[in-house]
Formats: sequence, C-alpha cells, structure tokens
Amino acid sequence: MNLSLIKLTKEYEKQLGEMIDEWKKDQEINHTNHSPWAIFKNDYHDFGYYLNHLELKEPKDGKVPDSVFFLLDEDKNNLLGAVNIRHYLNEYLFKEGGHIGNGIRPSERRKGYATEIIRLALIECRKLEINKVLITCDKSNIGSVKSIIKNGGILENEFVNSDGDIEQRYWINLE
Repeated sequence: MNLSLIKLTKEYEKQLGEMIDEWKKDQEINHTNHSPWAIFKNDYHDFGYYLNHLELKEPKDGKVPDSVFFLLDEDKNNLLGAVNIRHYLNEYLFKEGGHIGNGIRPSERRKGYATEIIRLALIECRKLEINKVLITCDKSNIGSVKSIIKNGGILENEFVNSDGDIEQRYWINLE
C-alpha cells in the first residue's frame, strides 16, 4: 500500500466530504472526538472557504501557525485521515494540545494508519525544524498511545485536562 501525506486540493473535495461525513456520523453514534479539530472547524460544503481557512499562516487569537495534511491511500485514491502540525507551542499547547493532532477516519482504524500518519508527520516536523515534538492524547485512547510509543514517544506525565479526562504528554526527540 502506498501512503503519503498531501495538502488538500480541489481534486480531493469529494473524498474530503465522504471522510468528514463518516466521521461526524460516527461521532453522533459513538460519541468519539473530532481530531484533528482543524479539519472540522469549517463547513467543507463551501470548499473554497474551507480550503482557504484550513491552515493558520500567522498567529491569531491565541492560536499558532499550523500545517494540515491528509493521509492518502494512493492506490485507492482515498483519504484515510488527517494531521495538524502546530509550528510551535504556546502555553495552552504545551500543556494540552502538543505539536501534532491526528486522526484516522472510523472505517480505517485499527489498521496501523495512525502509526504511519505520525511517522510521516514527524518528517514534516523535521522540515519545520521542530526537534522535540510533543504529542498528547487521552489515556483511555489505547490506539493513540500505541501509535505514539511506536514512533518513539516517551511519556513525561499525566494530568486531568479541561474536559476532566486523564491526558498523557509524550515527547519524541528528532535530533
């Protein structure tokens, strides 16, 4: 299987809609979270607006610049998930969000894609000269925990996040 991270273009409008609709339906049924939040913050039905507001180029309203990539199965021309890379950490991200937020669409989970999307995201982090990457996740999200550890994540600590859940903070050294 050929997997790669891509930037979203008009070519993938239909695939994006299918992926987001699947994710939202799963969230309604299973009460799962939307991660990465960056791909859900705007309505994809206005694709031009969606595309122009997918990434933040300059700091604004307490948010830092970021990059958004989509995991593409090149053989099937299918979007499998997405990753949001924050270019640096502010106080909030240092505590709760980290550098990387990622997610795999519900129908493609438990197939190793989360491990792969993190691996590919770490390559992008190197390009951004992020040498020490923070990734956080809910302790109960065993799949995320395993994916982070498989990519070299070292648990620093646990804390109760703003939602009242136990969150773990992992560091990955890229130097």
